[in-house]
Amino acid sequence: MTDNLPPDVGRRLREFRTRAGLSQRLLAERSNVSPNAIRLIERGQSSPTVSTLHRLATALGVRVVDFLGAADVRSVVYTPAAGRMPTRTGEALVETLASGLAKQRLEPMVITLEPGAGSGAEKIQHRGQEFVLGLEGRVDYAVGDSSYHVGPGDALLFEATLPHAWCNPTWDRSRFLLILEAEENVGGQVLPHLE
Repeated sequence: MTDNLPPDVGRRLREFRTRAGLSQRLLAERSNVSPNAIRLIERGQSSPTVSTLHRLATALGVRVVDFLGAADVRSVVYTPAAGRMPTRTGEALVETLASGLAKQRLEPMVITLEPGAGSGAEKIQHRGQEFVLGLEGRVDYAVGDSSYHVGPGDALLFEATLPHAWCNPTWDRSRFLLILEAEENVGGQVLPHLE
């Protein structure tokens, strides 16, 4: 379903891909996302998962939030609660809390998962660190060989180079704050790190 897919995600993907001088096939090789999936996302016919957005963003040298919001670069970012626009990406609802700071190194967002939803079957690895704070329900994080049940008020901090994945194993909705540490890229942009 693409009902909740912002029309700009596909356009932005195409824009970032052409700016990088990549064909759909070459981007597919670099991101481990099928050329057909890239084509469908660019046409607005498919809603990418958070994991897919992360793989595409990493391959393109942009942030995940760059697909979801304006690319303004400022010195101060204030986002009133009413001004946030949640975006459905696959099985997750992603609410970007603040984006657009010059040389931004943090990507704060609230993730809402319906029962059974998660980051995907494959574990994720990327540079930087991740901080998770449980807000509602429960989210299970697998980090390396360990598992963590993150409930309301529970916090988890880890090196994102460790293989990791998350899911909501319950029958209730879950919400958590996710803050990703980004690394500066050439040109002052930040590499994405949410899968």
